[in-house]
Amino acid sequence: MARAADDRHKWLVTLVAWGLALAIFFPILWTLLTSFKTEAAAVAIPPQFLFFDWTTENYTEVWARTDYLRHFTNSVIIAVGSSLVGLLVAIPAAWSMAFSPTRRTRGVLLWMLSTKMLPAVGVLVPIYLLFKRAGLLDTRTGLVIVLMLSNLPIMVWMLFTYFKEIPRDILEAARMDGATAGRELLHILTPMALPGIASTLLLNVILAWNESFWTLNLTAASTGPLTAFIASFSAPEGLFYAKLSAASTLAIAPIVVLGWLSQKQLVRGLTFGAVK
Repeated sequence: MARAADDRHKWLVTLVAWGLALAIFFPILWTLLTSFKTEAAAVAIPPQFLFFDWTTENYTEVWARTDYLRHFTNSVIIAVGSSLVGLLVAIPAAWSMAFSPTRRTRGVLLWMLSTKMLPAVGVLVPIYLLFKRAGLLDTRTGLVIVLMLSNLPIMVWMLFTYFKEIPRDILEAARMDGATAGRELLHILTPMALPGIASTLLLNVILAWNESFWTLNLTAASTGPLTAFIASFSAPEGLFYAKLSAASTLAIAPIVVLGWLSQKQLVRGLTFGAVK
């Protein structure tokens, strides 16, 4: 009886997991299918799932109408740049709070995390005015700065969690051997926490790649990433769903491939220190 109950429980959990996976994947699949439809088929009622006239016209028009490679390059520079700069700030901050905590450390961490709950639109005007005065509007540097600051709380929290799992005895032994703070951080702590650092970097790249609020409000034509590339297919005449789907597919395809290729490293990093 107990074994039968366990089997039923496993089947139920498996079905729920597959159901959630399909629910999450379906919008991506529907976007991909819509990108191969004509505009008439894209808005047809009832929706046409597989039985429609497949066409690559949308991709041809999207590619001819816009400079995809320029937007792609902007996305790579902004996402990777903000992530690397964020690591330069987050690693020392997390190291300090993990191994030299004070009675205010927990409060600082909670305050940093609480900033993510602030609606971005609430600080748009002051940031826009600051960027305008500093000459950072419609620049990659400006987006690198704002996206780094936006995702910095998550990076610090993740790295703090990873660093807390590293035995303090190792660092104390290194200090007794005369290791300086810089050597301790660079030659001991960083290699030991490399899976966590890698997963933090990957997650931040994904978050920066998918960011649309700041990229649409702080850029124009010259430095717009792929999120601005997608938005360019919204016209006053209405939404062209097939072309918009083609643009969306081209925008999300690189990050989906990156996530697929690095899923083992990402899972390993996210579960770093979870098993004692």
